[in-house]
Amino acid sequence: MAKCFYCSKQQVTGNKVSHSNIKTKTKNNPNVQHLKALVGKKVQRVWACTRCIRSGKVVRPLVRNLQELRASV
Repeated sequence: MAKCFYCSKQQVTGNKVSHSNIKTKTKNNPNVQHLKALVGKKVQRVWACTRCIRSGKVVRPLVRNLQELRASV
């Protein structure tokens, strides 16, 4: 499972405990998305959790050329 590039959030393991106190292993995965972001001065594809995306830690790249995009439509 991937981990967040910005806050290093990753998979957490634990026990699910039943009423009769039987323990079963469980895994909780963070909500990470694979997206393009500016890292330094380069555009990279990184894994980022949704909390980092919402809080503004992830800087998304700008669209290269709007005129090219409009001409292709």
